[in-house]
Amino acid sequence: MARVDEEITVDELAMFEQQLGKALLSPNQREVLRRSLKSPPTLEECLDGLGPEAGRLALRDAVLMAASDGSVDDDELEVLKEIAEHLGLVPDAVQQLIEWTKTGYAWMQDGYDLLNSLQG
Repeated sequence: MARVDEEITVDELAMFEQQLGKALLSPNQREVLRRSLKSPPTLEECLDGLGPEAGRLALRDAVLMAASDGSVDDDELEVLKEIAEHLGLVPDAVQQLIEWTKTGYAWMQDGYDLLNSLQG
């Protein structure tokens, strides 16, 4: 997703770091991935050799990263749809993932709001 608009926002970088943390990668592997942000591979290179499960996970993570700044712009949406099509997913796969992401972000915000309301 970094290649789409040639810009990485603070929110996108935070999401990237969060996903790295979940991946349980070694420090060297993390550094290689961070360096790749400066010259990201093409979409074709990213998709080459992805199996079905890894592809769906990659699409999910791409949606999370695209939406992390509060919206998914048209260029990002186009790339997400290309990924879904490459993987042979249902036609509305990207929209379903975007809605799931919005619901998740709203749920997290509700939790923050609840915690803030508990202050005396």
